[in-house]
Amino acid sequence: MIAIMSTPLLDRLLTMPSHEQVIDKNQYLFHQSNNVSFVYYVLDGEIHLIRHHRDGTQLVMQRATANSVLAEASVFSDNYHCDGVAIRHSRVLKLDRKVFLRAFSDDFELTGAWSQHLANEVRNARQRAEILSLKTVKNRLDAWTTANGGELPPKGGWKTLATELAVSAEALYRELSRRRG
Repeated sequence: MIAIMSTPLLDRLLTMPSHEQVIDKNQYLFHQSNNVSFVYYVLDGEIHLIRHHRDGTQLVMQRATANSVLAEASVFSDNYHCDGVAIRHSRVLKLDRKVFLRAFSDDFELTGAWSQHLANEVRNARQRAEILSLKTVKNRLDAWTTANGGELPPKGGWKTLATELAVSAEALYRELSRRRG
């Protein structure tokens, strides 16, 4: 049995055939343009959806941690629109997409749990959009820390935070230095 907190969505997913996959830090789970074959539920660790732009910049589209579905919009797409990369050692529950879609059509409890999950994700996306609409690094960092319980990630996660805030790592480091001084 999986030793994590139960959620209505996880309860439904556990009734479907699946298997666990371990992903090491910096390993890709999938690449942009790969065919979508699986639904991934993050059991522990952290996996980011990263969109690469033509000018070389990257944007973190999702930070999936324990009890998160990764790239849920891809369930209804043929191909991934981002890369899925482990930010730290992670474990995912891997379900066949076709099996999931069949169950989605027949299982009202799954449909309800999926709808609840998507509503939460819409709230998170709106919060993220609001943070990214702020003009200064200071304001973005203030909003991000407020939304994340007032805590910054550990020092090793600052570059990832800069990417998530869509600012340069140097600009974030300067702002963090000002706060300490």
